[in-house]
Amino acid sequence: MTDTTVSQTHSSRPVLILVGSPRRDGNSALMARAVQRGAERAGHSVKLRFLDDHIGGLLRDCRQCRRPDGSCGIDDGYRELLLQDFLPAAGVVFCSPIYWYGLSAQTKAFFDRMFCYYAASHPDSANVVPRLARKRLGLVLASEESYAGAALGIVHQLQEYARYTDSQLAGVVRGTGNRRGEVVRDPTDAMAQAERLGAELFARPYSDYRFDTPRDTRVWPLDQAA
Repeated sequence: MTDTTVSQTHSSRPVLILVGSPRRDGNSALMARAVQRGAERAGHSVKLRFLDDHIGGLLRDCRQCRRPDGSCGIDDGYRELLLQDFLPAAGVVFCSPIYWYGLSAQTKAFFDRMFCYYAASHPDSANVVPRLARKRLGLVLASEESYAGAALGIVHQLQEYARYTDSQLAGVVRGTGNRRGEVVRDPTDAMAQAERLGAELFARPYSDYRFDTPRDTRVWPLDQAA
């Protein structure tokens, strides 16, 4: 991916926020709603979805599971979530608790289940694959540990997902708390960080250099305030 600077624009874009926690009033959900406030304040159209409302099963063997027409045979709401909400979105923010130093099972299943739709054996994969790509992504994590290493595996997974889909990981926010709602007491002000991520999802400059990428000697314009 070459260096890309996203212009500061207030044009409305579709944003999808996916919550991987089953708790509607938990810390992940609170930060997800903060992202929503920020994105709406920036003028974007926002959908917030709890993954356990849509995912009722794990990835299976597609060779055994596909219907005669090639469509996915798992009878839950994943198809509508992917095709109607995820694919049209220009920006997607994943909000998950940290379970055993990884994503929640609901969030991981969301990624795994994509395979059914971009695999060549799916009848519409040629249309799905291009729409999976080139999105602005955000990651919001909640855990009771402030230890930075707790999130490293998840951040790396999202970085590699972004690379694989030619997308851009615009930002990562971590909130610390254990009891429901405790994240609002996080001294790093994770709630404000989450809201800012939503507001700036498309506006934050992004760069991912390669050795032969043409680039200037400066990162920020000279007229930018110090």
